[in-house]
Amino acid sequence: MPVTTESLMGVQIPEVRHTLTERDTMLYALSVGLGQDPMDENQLCFVTEPRLAAFPTIGVVLAYPGFWIRDLKTGIDFVKLVHGEQGLTIHRPLPAKGEIIGRTRVTGVVDKGAGKGMLLYSRREMFDAASGALIATADITTFCRGDGGFGGPAGPVKPVHPLPERAPDRSLDLPTRPEQALYYRLSGDYNPLHSDPAVAAKAGFPRPILHGLCTFGVCGHALMKLMCDYDPARFGAMDVRFSAPVYPGETIRTEVWDEPGGAAFRALAVERNVVVINNGRFRFA
Repeated sequence: MPVTTESLMGVQIPEVRHTLTERDTMLYALSVGLGQDPMDENQLCFVTEPRLAAFPTIGVVLAYPGFWIRDLKTGIDFVKLVHGEQGLTIHRPLPAKGEIIGRTRVTGVVDKGAGKGMLLYSRREMFDAASGALIATADITTFCRGDGGFGGPAGPVKPVHPLPERAPDRSLDLPTRPEQALYYRLSGDYNPLHSDPAVAAKAGFPRPILHGLCTFGVCGHALMKLMCDYDPARFGAMDVRFSAPVYPGETIRTEVWDEPGGAAFRALAVERNVVVINNGRFRFA
């Protein structure tokens, strides 16, 4: 089927019910690097019981609707998709276990023109099944490189958050592990680009790359330490633009500029001096 604005804005994405266990919560935190220092009490509360707390960035994997762009036959050339931007807003502390309801919808389409692709904006709202309360919202920008020029709207385009032109106020280096993508995929993203060397080679990479949302989680860890003193109740919202992949085993340096109510930030792969997350925005709860 051809891509149209009407078909994308009207697509019905099935509701998801996700039974979250304490094991899932611990596995997610481990997969984004928490617990590498087994003596750090601040990190242990996210990876061990009995005082287990959900690490805030787990919101990006809760009640995930799967590869709906492909499965619902939207007409989009899903082979050429790129995860462009990710936002997460925490409305109330996330549970370490329980049933989560996810409702996803397309919120906008931008046709950049023939040969220039399309921007697809979608939003997933996550609700606590027991109370019905909204607990988190995830906003996603998908860059559909093969789908521009269908006569869709030329805007509005989501603005990027500017970074200050001065030196960052603080930074934190966090290592990733060589096998970290193999851990992270157990949270639900089984794309072989992150685990199969042959698939990575076909995509033009010398080896499997780290999931963008794993990099998101590592930056979230840095922000939790630098801005929140590991208190999840202080973590309000986080928005990023993905700019380059990370290879498992690299060190991610998160650079932070203080702003009223939060911070601007970016992240680099230290070994290659490459910006991997740009135009980041963090807000306190």
